[in-house]
Amino acid sequence: MKIYAGIDVGSCTTKAVVIDQEDNMVGSHVRRSGVDYQSAASESLEIALGGRGWDGIPIVSTGYGRHSVNFATEAKTEIACHAKGGFHYVQRALMVVDIGGQDNKVIKIDNQGRRLDFKMNRKCAAGTGTFIEEIAARMAIPLDMLDGMARKAEKRVKIGSYCTVFASTEILSLIRAGVSSEELVRGVFESVVDRVMEMIPLADTVLLCGGVVEYFPVVADIFKARISGEVIVPPHPQLTGAYGAALFAHQLAG
Repeated sequence: MKIYAGIDVGSCTTKAVVIDQEDNMVGSHVRRSGVDYQSAASESLEIALGGRGWDGIPIVSTGYGRHSVNFATEAKTEIACHAKGGFHYVQRALMVVDIGGQDNKVIKIDNQGRRLDFKMNRKCAAGTGTFIEEIAARMAIPLDMLDGMARKAEKRVKIGSYCTVFASTEILSLIRAGVSSEELVRGVFESVVDRVMEMIPLADTVLLCGGVVEYFPVVADIFKARISGEVIVPPHPQLTGAYGAALFAHQLAG
């Protein structure tokens, strides 16, 4: 069986995806990127391949650390790979929203899968996975409890700060004011959605991906309540970029 691989080396996590000739995902793995991107990429791919070697397998790398993967056949930008992975699921014009560990991306795609425009937020970690992790640590709440807590909130608390540091201070003020932890957590997720929607108007069909969407499904629910168009979450949101890279590897092989 011929297989193809994609590796998305992000600033926080590394994702590897293996697909077959029909573009079905037959293996995957996610791990922390750490400080050695090359090792993270090779270890993640080895696990995704089930321990077999990758000699002769077309491999495309993407993400922040894509050029650190010296065994990749080719490197592609994360914009290109998220666009390709997102369009594969929908096959029509859409906007791909990727909420990552340290940045957010919004990619506009036409009916043929061509990228028309994109926006990235790199100025601050606010509205990203790192923002959520830092706020959770400040509030001493385990990450796996956040989604459930947010769903129990009876009202929304507005967190307006654009900076993670200022947001932490704002949350401390809200705690002193007697705001519940559930409402604060909900406010954090609402803030994430705010930051994305301030980047570019979202309409029609929107596909959500990234680790934040994978681990905190309430974020998708908030988008659905805010957007008039269709909101789609693919089967493995965090793997969208790596999957797109694997599709490029298949295309590269001819």
